[in-house]
Amino acid sequence: HFPQSPVGGEECCSPDPNIYMRSYNNGERNHSRSSNQNTFKTPGSNNPDTSIETSDAPEVDTLKNADPVFGMLLPEIKRALKKQAYTKPTEIQRQCIPPLLDGCDLLGSAQTGTGKTAAFTLPLLQYVASHPKPYRSKNARVLILAPTRELAIQIRESIQTYGAYLSIRDTVVYGGVSQRPQEKDMRRGVDFLVATPGRLMDLVGQGVIRLDTIEALVLDEADRMLDMGFIHDIRRIMALLPKKRQSLFFSATISREIQKLSEELLSNPVSVAIAPKEPTVDRINQKVFFVDNKKKYSLLLSLLEERETKKVIIFTQMKHTANKLAEKLGKSGVRSSAIHGNKSQTARMKALDSFRSGRLRVLVATDVAARGIDVDGITHVINYQLPKEPETYVHRIGRTARAEKDGAALSFCSADERGLLMGIERMIRKSIDADHDHPFHCPIAARPAPSNKAKAGNSSNTRSGGRRPKSGPRSWRNTNNDRRGGSRFRAA
Repeated sequence: HFPQSPVGGEECCSPDPNIYMRSYNNGERNHSRSSNQNTFKTPGSNNPDTSIETSDAPEVDTLKNADPVFGMLLPEIKRALKKQAYTKPTEIQRQCIPPLLDGCDLLGSAQTGTGKTAAFTLPLLQYVASHPKPYRSKNARVLILAPTRELAIQIRESIQTYGAYLSIRDTVVYGGVSQRPQEKDMRRGVDFLVATPGRLMDLVGQGVIRLDTIEALVLDEADRMLDMGFIHDIRRIMALLPKKRQSLFFSATISREIQKLSEELLSNPVSVAIAPKEPTVDRINQKVFFVDNKKKYSLLLSLLEERETKKVIIFTQMKHTANKLAEKLGKSGVRSSAIHGNKSQTARMKALDSFRSGRLRVLVATDVAARGIDVDGITHVINYQLPKEPETYVHRIGRTARAEKDGAALSFCSADERGLLMGIERMIRKSIDADHDHPFHCPIAARPAPSNKAKAGNSSNTRSGGRRPKSGPRSWRNTNNDRRGGSRFRAA
């Protein structure tokens, strides 16, 4: 049998799948999920994920040739995985599935494109299918929280894909659309409820949804939820959940805030941190182009003329910039559309579907979609405007080079963005190669931004010296003691 679940217990599950494999190889198929729940009866079999390794090899009997981790799953789940040509688990699936099947709480850290969604979806599908219960109006058994509508929809699609041969009900709840279909689903009761925090709290407040029967909770992209200000909604949601439940936190990064939240809400969790074989930023061909703001569009058109730019996401900071850029590209003959928070859900899904299918070559997005876009085959990410937060740069460029493939990230940097570039390079611990040979190169933008040390030193010298020159040139302040950083380049 598996070790005792930490939910309500004192032991912590081991993330080493070999510990679990021994009991399965000996034919012991019943394992306790937690002290207050029923036991699993898991027939032997096989498994993987949305980024699970695939194979073009001839069909084989997967029930007899199962990967040890996938062998823990129900035949119906393996059948769905086989239909998707998934043959091997990714590393995060290999480490997460065994303890999750045993009912452990879990704190997982992994980059996008590692197969994280299947790592929690597969064991939860197995639990619900192995422990059927009557449906209760307004209630769900599993709650999965996601920061964006797009991510919530993609998680639901994964549930439907992997649960294709199981008798389960699911729904997704998010804002920006009519809530009537969501109310209808919840009146019938569901097994899986995927939701964004804002709309979920609205429907809870209206009495449309009850959370007192939740048996498992998943926070996906927990760090992004905190960045978007959902922390208060999350705490209110937690207060409405049963204390005895399985809880899973997944995050691209484990910040102090995430660690603190996990300590409050998880019980003796298994910690799984997956470092990719090669960091995402290292697999991506990154370049920076120094360019004046007025020349950015001309540079963009010249890059889009290259044959290699087949499927492109362009990121901007502002929604109105995204709209204007998509409109100009359309007039220039480039099939494109914009996606951001002010767009209706219907418009956003239409744009994403067109981009996936190839009807659109370019998708212009703001950072609200930086982690919510899961589209295969993106060849280029173009940062038309650099992000204000260095971490957002990594999330943006993570849209390409997925599933171990290569990709390119091209960043436009004007003079007033030089400090932002310096922050990005400091965070990724490498200098981004610059292309100085393009026809729109701006030498002023290419100048290094004043370092913080230099500015601090000059500031302290001024204070300790007691006096500034009475009649020195105004550029003395602008170049040496301007704490805004890089302001001497603003005029350019």
